[in-house]
Amino acid sequence: MKVTFRFTAVTVLFAAFTLASTTQATVVYDLVPVGDPGNAADVGGFGSVAYEYHIGKYEVTIGQYTEFLNAVAKTDTHSLYNVGMATYLNFAGISRAGNDGSYIYSVINNGGDSSNRPIYWVSWFNAARFANWMANGQPTGAQSIRTTENGAYNVNGATSGNAMAKNAINPNTFAAPTFYIPTENEWYKAAYYSPEHGGIGSPGYFLYATQSDAVPGNVIGGAANQANYYNGVLSVTQSANFELSQNYLTDVGAFSGSGSFYGTFDQSGNVEEWNDRTVGGDSERGFRGGAYWDGTGSMSRKTLGTAHPDSTCGFRLASPNSSAPTGPVILTVEKTTALLSRQWTPVPITANMITPEGELNVGALTNTHEFYRLKGRIEAE
Repeated sequence: MKVTFRFTAVTVLFAAFTLASTTQATVVYDLVPVGDPGNAADVGGFGSVAYEYHIGKYEVTIGQYTEFLNAVAKTDTHSLYNVGMATYLNFAGISRAGNDGSYIYSVINNGGDSSNRPIYWVSWFNAARFANWMANGQPTGAQSIRTTENGAYNVNGATSGNAMAKNAINPNTFAAPTFYIPTENEWYKAAYYSPEHGGIGSPGYFLYATQSDAVPGNVIGGAANQANYYNGVLSVTQSANFELSQNYLTDVGAFSGSGSFYGTFDQSGNVEEWNDRTVGGDSERGFRGGAYWDGTGSMSRKTLGTAHPDSTCGFRLASPNSSAPTGPVILTVEKTTALLSRQWTPVPITANMITPEGELNVGALTNTHEFYRLKGRIEAE
């Protein structure tokens, strides 16, 4: 996609710093629309959402989280990496090499390629940082307010204590955050609700996120009503024996015939997922869905969990009902000033840096000493 902006003013500043780049990370995060706004809650009071929105089709994967780490954790100031991601082989997937300041992260082969398995060992704070990074356009650089510490959430260095509420406006884009951790009702509706639960015109909630009220099986493949959980045998091995060196995660979407009504996968089983349910004045956050080691009860809509936000889970993201950019977009701006000849210069920015009024604020670093701040309006597409 290419959008043309015309700028009539350029301020030349001099600085001895570098900006976060928005051109290197390439995570594409699949979203599905969740419609039927204003649906009724279930008997427990969960699931009613008054608006349309989008939610991740899959859990955030090990490969996607590895991209995130390589973009912002060469110096891992806020411990986005957990050593369990490499050492706990039942759901490991990421190794780290090098020294602080030059860390490199790689997807490991753990009984097969780990790239498309869900990430685990992520605190609520670091799930919020991933959401910030996505909402800020996947920038590359130190962990700062422009990369990980603000955006959807003003995390601002926190790694323990109380969680924080979602920002109404992303201060880096001057617009509503384009990615965030789903509320419990958003997560719950996407998993269990169907406007056709009892037939056409008979809405309701399934017990499991596989469009079923019957207990799922756990055989990987395209059969209906299957999930990665323990039903006497573990799904990956189809054995009751638990081995410390065995991977038990399945690729996201591996149970291809067992999606929810809205087309999400693995909201029952695989790994537990954070949501943004507030408990105890922000001292805890909610999680749902169960995991490969859980029985049927943990996967059902009747089970909800809470944990301190420095605990670890997996997660997926949600997005407003708009076309949220899922990766970097290269736009072209025209720089005009008495000091510069008129020229067309590609500037890496992201589409979510455009305000609803068509205004844009973006810095384009041409070298380590010269910084142009541009402000303008959309003239044409």
